[in-house]
Amino acid sequence: MKVAILGTGAIAHAHADAVNALAGFDGLADVELTAAVDIDADRAAEFAARHGVAQHGTDLTALLDGGGIDVLHVCTPPSLHLDQARAALAAGVHVVVEKPAVLSLAQVDALAEAERTAADGATFTQIVQHRFGPGAIRLRRMLADGALGRALVATCDTMWFRPPEYFDVPWRGRFDTEGGGPTMGHGIHQFDLMLSILGEWTEVRAMAGRLARDVDTEDVSMAMVRFAGGAMASITNSLVSPRQTSALRFDTEAATIELTHLYGYADEHWTVTPAPGHDEVARWWADDVAAARHHAVDEGRSGHLAQLVPTYRALVAGQAPPIGVADARGTLELAAAIYRSAFTGEPVVRGQICPDDPFYDSMGGTGAPWPPVKDTGEGN
Repeated sequence: MKVAILGTGAIAHAHADAVNALAGFDGLADVELTAAVDIDADRAAEFAARHGVAQHGTDLTALLDGGGIDVLHVCTPPSLHLDQARAALAAGVHVVVEKPAVLSLAQVDALAEAERTAADGATFTQIVQHRFGPGAIRLRRMLADGALGRALVATCDTMWFRPPEYFDVPWRGRFDTEGGGPTMGHGIHQFDLMLSILGEWTEVRAMAGRLARDVDTEDVSMAMVRFAGGAMASITNSLVSPRQTSALRFDTEAATIELTHLYGYADEHWTVTPAPGHDEVARWWADDVAAARHHAVDEGRSGHLAQLVPTYRALVAGQAPPIGVADARGTLELAAAIYRSAFTGEPVVRGQICPDDPFYDSMGGTGAPWPPVKDTGEGN
């Protein structure tokens, strides 16, 4: 399969490294990174030289019209994702989009329609690499087979730090171009993982604030979430926390399972504390870690390669990738519910945000409860 990367900024290097590593896996020897596109010609050329890419340029349309591309990785700012993904799908090219896939529920529904009418069965997938680390896979399996009993309580904390100059990039800190603050652009990594483990949520109550950064969006949000299975969870998303950490905790009937990392995790970042009378859980976890090391991708770490191996195996086989539009929508709906609850002071239930709701078209919805500091052109 011939692969192109659109947008050659920082995250694109993670995509390139992962794509170039795919040839070392069974069934993926013919996956090849062949093109890079960026509006900055010099940056595209530098990226191509660094990653051994034969073709580079500045024109996505020319790349798609020229044919010969099977998969497009979209690594541009979020406000550009929808139109670029539509163009690729219409050309019969599979799309892999960095998260957040799009900026709103309206856009993700438009993306679903674009995939439904795509040429040559082209498909969409979003990068949610934390779902594919072996610890997350193990936890989902142990919950599914009853080894941990029911999930009862969870916490999901993305406590990151971004200095004021981070927001000097024009599209950051704006609802119309970034989609939101840490809820959309940062914490979404962790609560997407939480959703993959706990399943569908049913109710959200939230708060958000602009506490310390010169942005139109929030720089902190907090939410309480109830899940269909009965579990309750708290979610905190912050960009003003000097000691950075990404931490998830799952309290089940049989054990507490914790993950503490920053931008990616391995098996050593997980801990297991059995409940009284359930010492066997720690043994089962350790045995599974030992067994999985013989089959681990990228030394058992979460990351783009861990997701792209099963994704490309599916594409080569003509099957749907493991993450589809519905998965992206479920996570975006939770983000929209956090914003709606925080900005209106009301609880939000799943399915409430419909096309006639302002939070369907924008995470900013009716507007943040603080004055704007940047001219977004949309009054957010």
